[in-house]
Amino acid sequence: MLIDTILKDKGGVVTTVLATDTLLEAACLLDQKRIGAVVAVDDKGALIGVLSERDIVRRFARNAAKTVDMTVADAMTRGVITASPSETLDTCLGRMTDRRIRHLPVVADGKLKGIISIGDLVKHKIDSVLAEAQAMEEYIKGG
Repeated sequence: MLIDTILKDKGGVVTTVLATDTLLEAACLLDQKRIGAVVAVDDKGALIGVLSERDIVRRFARNAAKTVDMTVADAMTRGVITASPSETLDTCLGRMTDRRIRHLPVVADGKLKGIISIGDLVKHKIDSVLAEAQAMEEYIKGG
């Protein structure tokens, strides 16, 4: 299954924050949207980082008093690992496992097209395996 197929099913809406936003603003957005990460963009909308709940917790653990006033740029992960819509689910699962990351922004032609989480990929993988098992069962019953 291609990432493009997953995005069509999930939708291409990406929650973004500016690198200049505070961690408090970003944390409130994560809570409001009930998501685990946001894509950090510059003032032109270009992808410059990913900020996850884990990034915020680590900053809080290191210096709780200053965390509220820190910016997204202070805590975000730079050098973002991305996926393209033409990649396969298995390729992206492997990349996420190898790199120990849970979110991949999907980029095509230099533009942000969506974001996928490890949960999205596992859900589609399980659905695929269940559909295959059901097809086998029906084939066996019919034969």
